[in-house]
Amino acid sequence: MDRRKRSRSTAFVLSSLAFAIATSALATDVPRDGETIPGSAHEGCANLDVHACVEQAMAAMGGHQQLTSIANVHYQTTGHVALTEQSYRQQPFITAYERDELTLDFARQRLLSFATVTWPESDPHQFESTQTLVATPQGGVNRAEKADRPCSLADLDATRDALALGPERLLLTAAAAPDLHYAPSQWLRGTPHAVVAFTWQGVPIRVLLNGYNHLPDAMESTRTFNDFWFAWGDVHQRVYFDNWHLFQGLLLPTTIVEQRNGIDWRSTQLLDATFNDKLDDQRFAMDADAASKSAQSKGWNRSFSDKARSELAPGVQLYQGAWNTTLIKQDDGVLVLEAPISPSYTQGILTKARSEYPNQPIKGVLTTSDSWPHLAGVREAVAEGMTVYALDLNRPLLERQISAPHHLRPDALQQHPKAPHWIDVAGKLEVGHGSNRVVLYPLRGASTERQYMVYFPEHHLLYASDTLALNPDHSLYDPQLMHEVVQAVEREQLKVDTVYAMHEGPTPWSDVVKLVDAAGR
Repeated sequence: MDRRKRSRSTAFVLSSLAFAIATSALATDVPRDGETIPGSAHEGCANLDVHACVEQAMAAMGGHQQLTSIANVHYQTTGHVALTEQSYRQQPFITAYERDELTLDFARQRLLSFATVTWPESDPHQFESTQTLVATPQGGVNRAEKADRPCSLADLDATRDALALGPERLLLTAAAAPDLHYAPSQWLRGTPHAVVAFTWQGVPIRVLLNGYNHLPDAMESTRTFNDFWFAWGDVHQRVYFDNWHLFQGLLLPTTIVEQRNGIDWRSTQLLDATFNDKLDDQRFAMDADAASKSAQSKGWNRSFSDKARSELAPGVQLYQGAWNTTLIKQDDGVLVLEAPISPSYTQGILTKARSEYPNQPIKGVLTTSDSWPHLAGVREAVAEGMTVYALDLNRPLLERQISAPHHLRPDALQQHPKAPHWIDVAGKLEVGHGSNRVVLYPLRGASTERQYMVYFPEHHLLYASDTLALNPDHSLYDPQLMHEVVQAVEREQLKVDTVYAMHEGPTPWSDVVKLVDAAGR
C-alpha cells in the first residue's frame, strides 16, 4: 500500500471511530420508551387534577360529547400479526395478514367481525380463509357453515378490549374508573408524556398522554393472556396509537401497533370508518348455547386425558389428543415425550407416568420443538425437578420461558422456584438402554431447524416432532416439513417402519415417503 492510501485509510478509520463515539454519546442522551421522567409535574397537565387531564385529552380528540355520541362504528381495516408462537426459526417472525370488516356496537356492547385471513404456513391454493366472529363481553361464537361454534377465551378478551379500551372508548373508560390517578410521567418516542392510570376488570391500565398535543399516544398494561401468550405469564403490553385522522369531527388513530414483551406483535391500519349506522340485529344473532360455552372454556389451561391410549411397542404408550404425548418405559426409569400446552396438562402426564410405573423414576422430559404451545408445560417439568432434553438452539427461548414472571396467575415454578436441569441435544444423543432405548437427532432443516426427532432403533419407530400432519383428503399438510424428515432419516441411515408426531398417530413410513414424493412432483 502506498503512503497516501495508508494515510487515507487511517484517516477513514479515525473519522469512523470519532463518528461512532459521537453517535454512542448522542444515543445515551435519547430517552427510551417507558423511561420515567424524574421530577416531572405531569407533562402537559401541570396544575390540572387527573380528571381534568383526561378531559383535556378528550378535547384534543374532538370532545367528551363527540366521543359519547358514538353509538356504533363500522371499520374497514387491514393488518398483520407476527406468528411468534410458531415461526420456524423465531425472529424475524413469519407473518400472517388480515383484512377485516369490524362493527363495534358500544350502545349494546357487541362486536361483529368478518375477517379474510392470509396464512403463510398453508398448503398451496389454501392460503386464504374467512372467519366471522360475533361476540359480547359475556360470550361469543365463530360462525360456521352448519352451526355456530363457541369462540375462544382470547376472542372474548379481544372483544372486551375493543369495546372498552379501543381509542373511541379508552378515555371514557379511564374517566369512569373510581381509582383514576396519575402515575409517573414517561418518555415515549422521545416526547414527554403525562401518565394516567386506573384499574379495569382487575387489570392495571396506564394511558400515556402526549405532553404537547394531549392525545393518547399509547396504552400499557401487564396482564395474562388467553391466546398463545398464555405460556409467558405476566406479559407487558403496549399499544401505540398513531397516524391520527379526522373523521366527522373526531380525531382517531388509524394505525394501532401492539407490542408484547417488547415484540412488535400486531399492527392494524384503519382504512375507512362510518359512525352510528343503522344495525341489522340479525347479523349479531348467535346460538345462545354455543355462546354460553365460550365463556366456560379453560382456554390453554387444559387437562390431560388418557382416553385415547395405544401401545406402539411394549412399554411405549401413546396418549393421543390435540397434542400427543408418549411414556417410554426403559430399564432404569421412564421418559416423558413432550410437555405441551400448559402446566396442568404436563402435570397430568407426569401423574399418569407415576401411576403406570409406580416404582420407576421419571428420568426426564423430551421437548422437541420451539413452538410455544408445544413447550408451555416445560415450566411444570422444571418445577417437579425433571431433567429436560432440549435442542441446543432452543435453550435461549426456554431459559426466557423459565425465568418469565408468573405473579398474576402463579404456577408451581413461581410458587416454588427451582433451577432447570438441561441436557442439550446438539447432535446424535442416545438415551437409555434396552429394547426401548431412544436416539435423539436434530433435524436441522430450513423449516425444522428448531426440532429434533426421536428414534426407537429396536422398533424401527420414529417420532417426528411437529412435522407430520395429514389433511382430510390424506395429503400432507406442509410437505416441506416431512421432506426434511425424509432427508434426515436418509442422512442418519435409519430404518423406519412407522412414524408418528405431535399431531398425527402411527403412520406407515412407506406411505409418508410416497406422499412426500407425490407433493414434489
